[in-house]
Amino acid sequence: MPGARGVTAETPAARSPFSARLATRRPHHRVDLLLAVGVGGAVGTLVRYEVGVLVPTPTGGFPWATFIVNVAGAFILGLVTTLALERWPPTRYVRPIVGIGFCGGLTTFSTWMVEATQLVDAHHTGTAIIFVVATTTVGLAALIVGVVAARSSTRSLR
Repeated sequence: MPGARGVTAETPAARSPFSARLATRRPHHRVDLLLAVGVGGAVGTLVRYEVGVLVPTPTGGFPWATFIVNVAGAFILGLVTTLALERWPPTRYVRPIVGIGFCGGLTTFSTWMVEATQLVDAHHTGTAIIFVVATTTVGLAALIVGVVAARSSTRSLR
């Protein structure tokens, strides 16, 4: 009988070890980290907006503003994450502020895809393909350059 030994579907012993651990955890609302992400995100979003104002995209033209913020975000993420993990003393706030907040607010996957779709819809398929491929390729290269730059700076400082 299922309930004879005191093990029922409602008791933690009847659950998997994973679900039992989840059931005993209390949610940790780290307000300081949420604020760090929010502040970083707000600043990143403002920078993205300003780049969009400074570098407007003509109809059917290459979306340089989105390209710039996505590539810059990839570089910053590679640089700062590598410095935070390999050079700087442990910190609670660099990754939430810069990695999640600022870079998350600065870069934009949704705008990148919407602009690519709009280019295709406006019969500028070649531009859309160049935009998607260039953003991916140059963004990855920028990330690697950021990592290499961070590691180079740590070697020269030792």
